[in-house]
Amino acid sequence: MINKNKKKQNNPDNEEEQITEARVRFPKKGELFGIIESRLGCGRMNVICSDGKTRIGRVPGKFKRRLWLREADVVIIKKWEFQGDKKGDVLYKYRKSQIGFLKKKNYLKSLNL
Repeated sequence: MINKNKKKQNNPDNEEEQITEARVRFPKKGELFGIIESRLGCGRMNVICSDGKTRIGRVPGKFKRRLWLREADVVIIKKWEFQGDKKGDVLYKYRKSQIGFLKKKNYLKSLNL
């Protein structure tokens, strides 16, 4: 009989946070680091970007079900061509191990983490 009450932390599939070296995606041209300040609803949120501006971030349709975002998550945001100072799309969310790597290499220094 299978024990259904096993804890997830004992599962060997949940070792993603134990990886010391993680592959990290860096912002490309027109993209910035950002921290989610608050959620507004309908797939939108306030994001404090690395250039010091606060933008309304939107989760694109192809990520809506896959990308779950909370406050204080570190993300990559792409500025819109139109209203780029006020709005942008959230493209990527960093995991804890990746955030540790970015802090160690001083990429998140402008976000004051």
